[in-house]
Amino acid sequence: MARGSWMQGAFDRAVLRRWTAAVRAAPQAELSVLRRDLARAEALRLRLGELMAIAGDRLAQPRIGSQAFPRPPGTDWAWRPRLWRGPLARKGEAGVLNRTPIGEEATVFHDCPLGEITLRQIRNSRTDDLAPFGLRIDVFRFDGSYFALAIDLPPSACEGLKRRHLVRLDIRLEMERPIEIFARLNIRHGPNAEQLVRELPLHQLPPQGGEVWVEFDLAYTKLNEKRLEKMWLDLIFEGPRMNQITLRDITFARYPRAEL
Repeated sequence: MARGSWMQGAFDRAVLRRWTAAVRAAPQAELSVLRRDLARAEALRLRLGELMAIAGDRLAQPRIGSQAFPRPPGTDWAWRPRLWRGPLARKGEAGVLNRTPIGEEATVFHDCPLGEITLRQIRNSRTDDLAPFGLRIDVFRFDGSYFALAIDLPPSACEGLKRRHLVRLDIRLEMERPIEIFARLNIRHGPNAEQLVRELPLHQLPPQGGEVWVEFDLAYTKLNEKRLEKMWLDLIFEGPRMNQITLRDITFARYPRAEL
């Protein structure tokens, strides 16, 4: 044990013994001694309360950088984008323009000339949150024809990718009012690109929000497994005006389809 650690431990034990003795002596102590001890105890209680509140809050939150989330059996690749696992240098953006990047992996695309859109990374702290961070999207007036969030998957997503694979997308989200959201998986292979589109089953969500998932079956593509270059996901929001959408978590998993 380091000398500093030993000395700190000895000091802490001495402080504990001192307060234990004060408690035992309190019933017979002189009033002047009680007043002195009470003032010191009140100051100590204030600081201890602050420490317990901060420590309890931090320890209750998901750990920054966490990649912990459930994976289907047979998963050979899984990933949570950085936006949901680590703090961004720039937490928010107001008047979001077309092609606005959010960190290094996500980009917002839209054709609304008003720009009444704000984005903000938030810290998740609820008991059922697994991702350390979330993304809150506020859309006010919106006169455009499309609004999408594109997420670039890392190169490892294409390594070993086969047509026998299923790619699963899990999303935990909340909305002020119901809208339709579509997930489009894009895979570039040589000069060609495959696209698979799924509508998120948001009708299954309770009013307070929750988790939904979809699967993309690569057997329905003409994927050239030898020329894989890039994979990305588009989340397409239909009619997002006057809404607040909070994406608490987004995760991906890849696993082989069961043999028939």
